[in-house]
Amino acid sequence: MTKIAVLGAGSWGSALANRIASNGFSTVLWSHRAEQVEEINQAHTNVHYLPGTQLHQDLLATVDLKVAVDNADIILVVVPTKGIREVAQKLNKMLLDLQHSAIVVHATKGLEAGSHKRISEMLLEEMEAKTYTAIAAISGPSHAEDVVKDDLTAVSVASPDLKAAQAIQAVLASPTFRPYTNQDLLGSELGGALKNIIAIGSGMLVGLGYGVNAQAALLTRGLVELRRVGVAMGAQAETFLGLAGIGDLIVTGMSANSRNYRAGFALGQGQSLPEVKAQMGMVIEGVNTTKAVFEYAQQFDLEIPITQAIYQVLYQQADIRAEIEALMTRPLKSEN
Repeated sequence: MTKIAVLGAGSWGSALANRIASNGFSTVLWSHRAEQVEEINQAHTNVHYLPGTQLHQDLLATVDLKVAVDNADIILVVVPTKGIREVAQKLNKMLLDLQHSAIVVHATKGLEAGSHKRISEMLLEEMEAKTYTAIAAISGPSHAEDVVKDDLTAVSVASPDLKAAQAIQAVLASPTFRPYTNQDLLGSELGGALKNIIAIGSGMLVGLGYGVNAQAALLTRGLVELRRVGVAMGAQAETFLGLAGIGDLIVTGMSANSRNYRAGFALGQGQSLPEVKAQMGMVIEGVNTTKAVFEYAQQFDLEIPITQAIYQVLYQQADIRAEIEALMTRPLKSEN
């Protein structure tokens, strides 16, 4: 029987593990928190991350990484960007000890601060080649809160190894969850990471009282920036018109289920970034990604005025309304 290990029991990791277990696959969810593991195994809930959700009774949680990954066919890494290297190092050691290899797929959307590296790059740096058979990423418009309710969802499974992507596709697919394969791993990862920046900006607009005209303008011009940065980094432009690009941007930039959107909304309402972080209690991936993309664009002289404005608000305590006015009064130009 196919075995899937999911590393990371936050909202998205738990939702994906629940989806796979519901499909009838042997699924083990790893967490470093014993009390969380006990709750999942005994009550079949994860109240902190997915309140009001009953998880599948066959989903097994464990604090033992060996139990999770031993004989796993697919290992799904779903931890915050800042924790990727640490988990990858532990995973590498465990797989070496077990003399085992597997498809390693991640579902984390972010870039490493300072290095600007993608999640797959960090995994490749921390893991020896004999511990994995392929590297892949899951991206697309997919809030965990909706997935666990069996709301209709479509995602992108990206890997240069098409057979690996198809194997992941097979364990995820259900009548309410439709995965598509994509071989542009670079573009899919960038789309999933960069849209969080624009989602923060979208939340800011709504927090300030602006309407859907403003949101639509921001998301559309934000997509131009995402594609500009992505292509500069080597991605395919078409990827940003798919699920990992515009699809993820729409859902993240328009929904209160998005923590990046909620963070932006709180900032628009007048809260400070430290207050927002303390109140959220979860990682806001777009904050660090904004800094990474701003630094990358400075290095390569890319024009990303929206991202730059969001950076000024997050890191230079700039006034949001002043940044919006500056964006709207820039020299007029052609859309193309």
